[in-house]
Amino acid sequence: MDEKQKQDLKVKIQEQIKILKKDIASLEEATRPISPDNAIGRISRMEAINAKSVNEKALANAKARMNGLLRALDNIGDPDFGYCAICDEEIPIGRIMLMPESDVCVKCAQKA
Repeated sequence: MDEKQKQDLKVKIQEQIKILKKDIASLEEATRPISPDNAIGRISRMEAINAKSVNEKALANAKARMNGLLRALDNIGDPDFGYCAICDEEIPIGRIMLMPESDVCVKCAQKA
């Protein structure tokens, strides 16, 4: 990966982090506890609890992705960046641009 590609990737990661911060804030709002004294009928309350559960999973995924992006941003200058953590082969630039938080190649990711 050359320096221009690294710079382009850095910009892309920073943009994705900015978007994720907004998504996380929205999901945190959507996962606030549902008050038992909330006067929304029984079915509506069950639906709200189910939606909260779905949003909690989405929040966990967004936070995990954020951690991966921050790690990638910190490591982008390392000489090992862009190489698979398992097989040490170079990760194709297309995969890195698509999933900058991934530190394994497609072959190793499929084995896991």
